[in-house]
Amino acid sequence: MTSPALPPESDAAVLEAATLGIPAALSDLGHLVRIPGMAWPAFDQTQLERSADAVATLAKETGVFDEVRVLRAAVPGTDEQGQPAVLATRAARNGRPTILLYAHHDVQPPGDDALWETPPFEPTVRDGRLYGRGAADDKAGIMAHIASIRAVSEVLGDDLDLGIAMFIEGEEEYGSRSFAQFLSDNKEALRADAIVVADSGNWDSETPGLTVSLRGNARFTMSVRTLDHASHSGMFGGAVPDAMMATVRLLSTLWHEDGSVAVEGLVVRDAETPEYTEETLRHEAGLLPGTTPIGDGTILSRIWNKPSVTVIGIDATSVAAASNTLLPEVTVVISARVAPGQTGRDAYEAMERHLRAHAPFGAELRFSDVDLGDPFLVDTSGWAVELTRDAMSDGYGVAPVDLGVGGSIPFIADLVREFPEAQILVTGVEDPHSRAHSPNESLHLDTFRHAVATEALLLARMNAVQI
Repeated sequence: MTSPALPPESDAAVLEAATLGIPAALSDLGHLVRIPGMAWPAFDQTQLERSADAVATLAKETGVFDEVRVLRAAVPGTDEQGQPAVLATRAARNGRPTILLYAHHDVQPPGDDALWETPPFEPTVRDGRLYGRGAADDKAGIMAHIASIRAVSEVLGDDLDLGIAMFIEGEEEYGSRSFAQFLSDNKEALRADAIVVADSGNWDSETPGLTVSLRGNARFTMSVRTLDHASHSGMFGGAVPDAMMATVRLLSTLWHEDGSVAVEGLVVRDAETPEYTEETLRHEAGLLPGTTPIGDGTILSRIWNKPSVTVIGIDATSVAAASNTLLPEVTVVISARVAPGQTGRDAYEAMERHLRAHAPFGAELRFSDVDLGDPFLVDTSGWAVELTRDAMSDGYGVAPVDLGVGGSIPFIADLVREFPEAQILVTGVEDPHSRAHSPNESLHLDTFRHAVATEALLLARMNAVQI
């Protein structure tokens, strides 16, 4: 493999084309944001089809791809088809490598519209940011791919020999249920030397980040039962443990007094982290003045390299329906983040062992709806990683930071399994204030401009690589 440097005038031309293309890219991004494409069956699925068709049209209009298709794959173990994805392909020429560009066009539900300062599906620019659901996660990722392809195609023309596959998923927010099957169905079309997953973030709005580690996940539902029917709390309270008491006692065993995880068998990764202050954490996470952080060690080690456990849902009697009753059963959803170095399966089994061993008063436990994802560590020694870091330095004008991410992208394990020789590059257009999944999600416009410049340079420089 040889990777000759581009002449400075070529870099300059690519950067200029990327910059000049930003207004059109933002206009197209606004059109995508207006389409409320959500993969949950409770929402209008024709909107998700509209979203896929709109992305396919953008891909075709680049004039770069040999073929653009909207496809679905089966959801393994069911009779269902997954949501519509866009697959655009262009064969490599003259010994050049192939790059696979990933993003997703589905979005999270908006939640309570009253919490949005502007309508969630009406793109709005203010204070240097574009607000709207999907503006950052992940329709900006789609447009970073499209805009960079436009810029490189404009500059290189017939000299563009790079193979490009673009896979825009339609159900990432819904669990990527058909992702593995989609990879299997389209393995040859998706095969690449390097894969860019544009669904992560940056150190801040001015400093790019290359994500080199991701925590895995172990999410499951647990039901706690102590009675075969509800009973009067006045008549039996004090002698009979209800399910709520048992659940509260049981859940409290998951954490030490300082909030760190107390589950034996969950691993911790030993790795250095950049400096990150409590003040920055408070600002980015929105901690209330009287609320203290939890855990021990450096703040970023707690987020990147240690497990966490969160109760994200509970079924019990609502406040409005409360009565003097001992509850027979309470159900909770528990989400654990798994440190790099442990599989999601091992982490789940450690959690289940802990909970069964600590069930108070002989409470009966039932586990269901287990959803697992493995952590990810990047091999940073590859040539594509070096090209990406250089492109980030030139695209942003600032050297990139190697990031760990506390969240999970479970489908990366599927990419590693199907394409073990490919170098996986996890990038993104978000900054710490993007509020993905939350009300008032937004995209920092300068970050987007730099991300497009970075990817355009990466594509142009990969076009000079001989494999």
